[in-house]
Amino acid sequence: MAIRNIVTEGDPILNKVCRKVEKFDKRIWDLLDDMKETLKVSNGVGLAGPQVGVMRRLCIIDVGDGPIEFINPTIVETDGEQEVVEGCLSCPNEYGLIVRPLYVKAKAFDRNGNEFEIKGEDLLAQAMCHEFDHLDGILFKEKVERMLSPEELEEMKEQD
Repeated sequence: MAIRNIVTEGDPILNKVCRKVEKFDKRIWDLLDDMKETLKVSNGVGLAGPQVGVMRRLCIIDVGDGPIEFINPTIVETDGEQEVVEGCLSCPNEYGLIVRPLYVKAKAFDRNGNEFEIKGEDLLAQAMCHEFDHLDGILFKEKVERMLSPEELEEMKEQD
């Protein structure tokens, strides 16, 4: 396993639509393993292919229950709304208020090409929307209601 460099805002790769994964092989497995390791050392919640320079429809999400691998994910259903503070490993030290669904049901494939369905609420729902957006070339900053100043962020941390 290797730690991958995280692509940051300004790199055009982050604004491109990713291609579907067609082959579920050792290259994909190694990439997913590298992404898991990279996510772990970055203290993030999710990491998508384009964030490590790979234009494939895959991502890793870990909301604290262990990493979940998503290949060729699609959102099947959403419900509710939550206004949340969101950041991104590709936009270091920048946070904004964004409205995301409270509930998301998605379909995806695992590393062996088996389709699965997953339901997520709260942070998992938010993370799925965020990471799946990356696969369509969309950064969270394009959807925020407003960005937060460092002072506002500090004030919010103190309230928690």
